[in-house]
Amino acid sequence: MKRFNFKDQIVFENENYIAINKPAGVSSLHERLGVANSVIEQAKNYNEHLQLCHRLDKETSGVLLLSKHAAAYSHAAVSFEKRRVTKTYHAVADGAHKFEHFEVNLPLITTRSGRSAVSKQKGKPCTTFFTTIQNFKHHSLIACEPVTGRQHQIRIHLASQNAPITADGIYGGKMPYLSRFKKNFTTNKTEEETPMINRFALHAYSLSLNDIDGTALEIVAEYPKDLAVFIKQLRKFDT
Repeated sequence: MKRFNFKDQIVFENENYIAINKPAGVSSLHERLGVANSVIEQAKNYNEHLQLCHRLDKETSGVLLLSKHAAAYSHAAVSFEKRRVTKTYHAVADGAHKFEHFEVNLPLITTRSGRSAVSKQKGKPCTTFFTTIQNFKHHSLIACEPVTGRQHQIRIHLASQNAPITADGIYGGKMPYLSRFKKNFTTNKTEEETPMINRFALHAYSLSLNDIDGTALEIVAEYPKDLAVFIKQLRKFDT
C-alpha cells in the first residue's frame, strides 16, 4: 500500500472538520491485518477523535472530509443524507465527448463480486451530471457531479455513455500510452512502455457544504502529480 503522511495532505482545517487530499492507492478504511496505512488509521494517529464523514475508492484521489467531534460528525451525516453536500469530481475519459450538464439516471446494484452494475429491476436510484471541461483528440476531461453516492457510480455512469474512465479496466477503460499520440516515440527495446497513468483517472476535486453554524465551506484539492502530468501530456500530444 502506498505510504502517506496525514498532516502533509491536509487542505482544510477548522474547529469542526479536517479535509485531506487523499492520495490514490490509499484505502479510506482498514484494509487488512498487518497494514496500518489507511486514512482512518493515519487520522487517528494525528487526532484520536477524527472520524470519516464519507469514503473514496482506494484508487480515487482527492477531497476527503473528517469530523473532529460527535456534533460535527452528526451534522455532516445529515448533510450527506439530505443531499446538502455538493461533490465535484474530475475524470479523464476515453473518447471525445461534449457533455453540457448531461444527466444520467441509471439504478445500480452491488454484485457478489463487489463490483457495481446497472439493474433497472433491483437497482437503487442513481443520478450523475456531466460537463466537459476540455476535449482532446482521444480523451475528454469531464466534471462529474453525483447527486447520489452509490459505489462506483461515476465510473459506471460514464461507461454507460461510451466514455469509460481512462485506465479503468473494470468498466472498459483503456490504459493510455504516449506512443499512441507522440510522433516518433521510441522506447528501450528491452523495456515495455509504461502507461501515462497507472490508475483510473478520477479525482475528487471539490466538496461544498454548510458548517454547523451555517458558514459555507468550499474545499478544493488540487490534482496529484500523476494526474496533473497525464493531463499536461494530453494537452501537448493528444490534440
